[in-house]
Amino acid sequence: MNMWPKNQKCAVAFTFDFDAESVWIAEDPENKNRPGVLSQGHYGAKVAVPLIMELLKKHDIRATFFVPGVTAETYPDRVTAIVAAGHEIACHGYTHTSPTDLSRKNEEKDLIRALEVLEDFVPRVTGYRSPSWDFSPNTLFLLKKHKFRYSSNMMDDIRPYKHHKTDIIELPVQWILDDAPHFWFDAETWNKKISTPNSVREIWEAEFEGIFKLGGSFILTMHPQIIGRPYRLKMLDAFIGFVKSHKDTWITTCNEIAKSQT
Repeated sequence: MNMWPKNQKCAVAFTFDFDAESVWIAEDPENKNRPGVLSQGHYGAKVAVPLIMELLKKHDIRATFFVPGVTAETYPDRVTAIVAAGHEIACHGYTHTSPTDLSRKNEEKDLIRALEVLEDFVPRVTGYRSPSWDFSPNTLFLLKKHKFRYSSNMMDDIRPYKHHKTDIIELPVQWILDDAPHFWFDAETWNKKISTPNSVREIWEAEFEGIFKLGGSFILTMHPQIIGRPYRLKMLDAFIGFVKSHKDTWITTCNEIAKSQT
């Protein structure tokens, strides 16, 4: 049975984790004193987000931006522009700290603070993506308590599903559909290969075709500081065109996909 509106065969969400510098600071607070390290995240806000928004406008599609609260505080003009362009803003924690590293009290404090910041830009935030794609024993309870509509963190399906004893819809993700494992160079160890855009496009296209055939949801996760290099954006441009060439594909925001399942 088709699970998508208007008999569409597949749902697609292009999502961006707009971390900026927060990912490096959460990893190691000493990084806040290392401007060279932090400049990688600054590139995402300064250069990549505007280029990504131009590309989305070209294709007339709406995306979902998962934003840490601290990023929204640091770059309010960027978040305002994202919202003004019709894209969804969703929660990515406040400090980009994994919930598994927080007590229940501090996890809720982090979540509430993130919501307070983000809801200065939009009336309501409905989605949550953990900074680590991981949950503590308390995360699901807190998402339910604070009335989130959906989560996008688990890797156990290719279709949305409802978390047990909640109304929270899960929009499953996967590492192969994330730009970081393919492109993120590790300057500390030098042991991560930087893939070519063509090889990544081959993986993404093959996975999309499989999910399309099975009638699932294709949730692509990207990071402005990573995907937002000019030659990678050229690949993303072509990949979006490839997805759009498949008739009966519903390209929308995570919130709209989740709403369709309630």
